[in-house]
Amino acid sequence: VQLQASGGGLVQAGAFLRLSCTSSRRTFSNNGVGWFRQAPGKAREFVAAISWKGHLTSYADSVKGRFTISRDNAKNTVYLQMNSLKPEDTAVYYCAAARGSLGSSYSSLYSSWGQGTLVTVSS
Repeated sequence: VQLQASGGGLVQAGAFLRLSCTSSRRTFSNNGVGWFRQAPGKAREFVAAISWKGHLTSYADSVKGRFTISRDNAKNTVYLQMNSLKPEDTAVYYCAAARGSLGSSYSSLYSSWGQGTLVTVSS
């Protein structure tokens, strides 16, 4: 599954963005999907994950209460709504499809990664 993340941009602190993750080649409606991010000079870190039906979600503590992951399997798209953005949210955001039907915070459980989208939050 080849994934594509989009929706990044440059915003001020306190603003919102919605990222989208989709696949043009094959559906990932049976897979868990996760969002990860990598800031300059830092390791990639987990942001959020969602199960194949969307009934189970998980978040990193740093984004809990501000970010919401959701999916529309009819559109073969997973979203990451990011509210109250902070400068420390600045990173390249990647989406990935898990090998199984559940999402996870462990990147090793994901088999397909998309190209990232850059989110820059200015103070």
